[in-house]
Amino acid sequence: HSPMYFFLGNLSFVDISYTSSVAPKMLCDFFKERKTISFVGCAAQFFFFVGMGGTECCLLAAMAYDRYAAISNPLLYTALMSPTTCVGMAITAYTGGFLTGLVQTSSIFQLHFCGSRVMNHFFCDLPPLLVLSCSSTFLSQVVNFLVVCAVGGTSALVVLVSYGYIIAAVMNIHSTQGRMKAFNTCASHMTTVILFYGSGLFSYLHSSAGYSRDQDKVVSIFYGVVIPMLNPIIYSLRN
Repeated sequence: HSPMYFFLGNLSFVDISYTSSVAPKMLCDFFKERKTISFVGCAAQFFFFVGMGGTECCLLAAMAYDRYAAISNPLLYTALMSPTTCVGMAITAYTGGFLTGLVQTSSIFQLHFCGSRVMNHFFCDLPPLLVLSCSSTFLSQVVNFLVVCAVGGTSALVVLVSYGYIIAAVMNIHSTQGRMKAFNTCASHMTTVILFYGSGLFSYLHSSAGYSRDQDKVVSIFYGVVIPMLNPIIYSLRN
């Protein structure tokens, strides 16, 4: 019932929902000769995929703060990470994630798709949807950039600042064994953060001039399916 496992429970739920928004439909399509999805279905898929992705960003930031409180302020840890605080942080993460999904979905699906409707992708993701539009996508790209910077950038900043304080606190530990023990409590979280943020930011913020459909498909499968599958393994390594 510690805060770390409270957030891990929420992360597990988000990972299951995140993958379930795209994987079942994608697997069904592998066995169909004609692969189709309705406009509403595509919008719903995109909304839940982006919403859960944004929630995961916020949860990873909350978990980084939890590790900071545990290592830098162990005597105040119980007070800093009270059950009320943990629940509030989780609600904020879900709210931020789904507001992200709502803004991005509204921005993308108000575009006109009057030309080719064949999407060279496994599911409804941002880069292939922008390519399909026959109207100007400049405003949508600006909105996407601002939302990613606001949610992903703020979450990444919280993670970086938290780990800055963690490293400073660990450096003050004189015994090598104590340092290793402190770092081991953060190793799983650091691995998850690097994999998730690295692949997600690469896919959503790289230049459209260097757009590669095959490259994007591989990256999107990685952060949409592979990383949620790896997270339970990563967090089980300590056992």
